[in-house]
Amino acid sequence: MSANVEYNQRPAPDQELVDIARYVTDYEVTSAEAYDTARNCLMDTLGCGLLALRFPECTKLLGPLVEGTIVPHGARVPGTQFRLDPVKAAWDIGCIIRWLDYNDTWLAAEWGHPSDNLGGILAVADYLSQRNVAAGKTPLLMRDVLTAMIKAHEIQGVIALENSFNRVGLCHVLLVRVASTAVVTQMLGGSQAQIIDALSQAWLDGSSLRTYRHSPNAGPRKSWAAGDATSRAVRLADLTMRGEIGYPSVLTTPKWGFYDVSFKGNKLAFTRDYGSYVMEQILFKISFPAEFHSQTAAEAAVRLHPLVKDRLDEIERIVIHTHESAIRIISKSGPLNNPADRDHCLQYMTAVPLAFGNLVAEDYEDDFHKTNPIIDQLREKMEVIEEPRYTREYLEADKRSIANALQIFFKDGTSTPKIEVEYPVGHRRRRAEGIPLLESKFRSNLATRFPAARVEKIFTLCKDQKALEAMPVHEFMDLLVI
Repeated sequence: MSANVEYNQRPAPDQELVDIARYVTDYEVTSAEAYDTARNCLMDTLGCGLLALRFPECTKLLGPLVEGTIVPHGARVPGTQFRLDPVKAAWDIGCIIRWLDYNDTWLAAEWGHPSDNLGGILAVADYLSQRNVAAGKTPLLMRDVLTAMIKAHEIQGVIALENSFNRVGLCHVLLVRVASTAVVTQMLGGSQAQIIDALSQAWLDGSSLRTYRHSPNAGPRKSWAAGDATSRAVRLADLTMRGEIGYPSVLTTPKWGFYDVSFKGNKLAFTRDYGSYVMEQILFKISFPAEFHSQTAAEAAVRLHPLVKDRLDEIERIVIHTHESAIRIISKSGPLNNPADRDHCLQYMTAVPLAFGNLVAEDYEDDFHKTNPIIDQLREKMEVIEEPRYTREYLEADKRSIANALQIFFKDGTSTPKIEVEYPVGHRRRRAEGIPLLESKFRSNLATRFPAARVEKIFTLCKDQKALEAMPVHEFMDLLVI
């Protein structure tokens, strides 16, 4: 055979795809902690979505692509009257979940927000449950949703442990698409082979660039990118279930594969098998709707607020000791052009609670920023310094700290104490303190959309692990329709 002719033999699937598919089909989640945490995650994630419905820049993106479209057994979007096909419903649910940067977070070599996968999971589960009941079959239960959440969290989080997509300029929502594709294909009845095929399609899509997350281009696309990713996963799963073939060496094929084209020739590295580790370790954003690397800085600022609130004009400099990832992602100076720009600025997210004692979603809006020049005045006085220990412990498996320290120096030579916060209230190490606050956050978010009696009914149900797990998905979603 001529050396210029390539032998066209279809390869075996990449092992990375096989491992994910086997996990989704074969692994039985037995961890009570994982299911309990998934229930809390469901509450928190839905609450974040409901709160986002207060913001017109979010709601303008929701609803059917063609007004008046009627979808039999269509999936519902919580807090609205929309009943949509599962692909668009996944987009909308994912969009509202992520809009305020307030849902859970995973920090490792790569970061991200595994509850973004709930967009695809909940849309497909609601659709399937309604369809099954109409056909006289058994509906899906909320335990199925929690199981899918645990597995999607695990896929996204385990890949993120040792593999930095941000360092090659790629956005972490790629991992949302991969994780959602795997679990949604299984929910639709896909076999292990079909999950592998669907996963290959997810990797074939490549990844969006991180341009919209960073200075000088930060903008609102970062608030709907994950909705777009989980929606795309539903579409790819559907295509596979309709008979579309897969592309088995999508990662490893020379020259044309993901590794060579998008990952600088590197292969994914793994240090642990898929289980339930990620859900058990997940970080909740409880205190502030802010990029997670700033959570402990904002908490330190709240603690210092009483000491500085009457001396803001006397401040000479503000020193923030932080970890390398925070410096690389969210430390910036200069004009901040929109809310998405502000909620990815370490200095802004520190200045607001320092001056006002708290940080809420409305504090990123243009009107608040324009009418409070003290924020930018404080930003100009900030020095950001890397603390090597914080950087090191951020990546240590038994710590996963997200530390910041804050100290204020005044013109008269005096200073505040240096306030160090190593673990945010949403960290696993602070679960006992954090869960009551998470529940309070959920109740408050429910109240932004539903009358008191409905709030109490939903809240009571979600607090009861057994009752929630046993509820048919479509009946649960009925409670979330306005």
